[in-house]
Amino acid sequence: MPEMKHEKNWSFRRLAKNRMSIRRFLDKPVEREKIFTCLEAARVAPSAENSQPWRFLIVDDSEIKNKFSRKVFSGIYKVSKFAAKAPVLILIMAQLDIVAHKLGKQIQNIQFHLLDIGIAGEHFVLQAEELGLGTCWMGWFDVRKARKFFKIPKKYKIIALMPVGYYEKKPSRKRKRKSMKEIAWFNRIE
Repeated sequence: MPEMKHEKNWSFRRLAKNRMSIRRFLDKPVEREKIFTCLEAARVAPSAENSQPWRFLIVDDSEIKNKFSRKVFSGIYKVSKFAAKAPVLILIMAQLDIVAHKLGKQIQNIQFHLLDIGIAGEHFVLQAEELGLGTCWMGWFDVRKARKFFKIPKKYKIIALMPVGYYEKKPSRKRKRKSMKEIAWFNRIE
């Protein structure tokens, strides 16, 4: 399959290509208006049966964030402590008591809430990139301690944690990607 040719100034492609996981943040607060803009991008994401299972807990109070970080980035999760330096941490959760998701899991053996959260989360991170904010999808943190810290009800499943902030500098490394012929086929698997 030939490599795809695209317009050089197509802004979405440039945005998606430039977005990277950021692990070094400036000690600079993020304006709530920008967080709301990112949340709005996530809010309008598509979901199975329009169920909109995503829930976001935004932690931007530095005292609460520091106490929370000490809990969830301890022990075997210590390697993720870089996230504590971000001015904002967002717990991304799924509401589990949605009928469409329960049926999808039973009939198709697919956890649709994870697909829906992935779409909404990606809307969030792309909007953040456009606003000059860095993000990093994270799964390596103590979920039990996070649940206990905020007394999160069982109907919400914690899916990910995302630090958000202005980045110190973007990593300069080139990200190696598989070629188009390795990931996509037309009409048959090669």
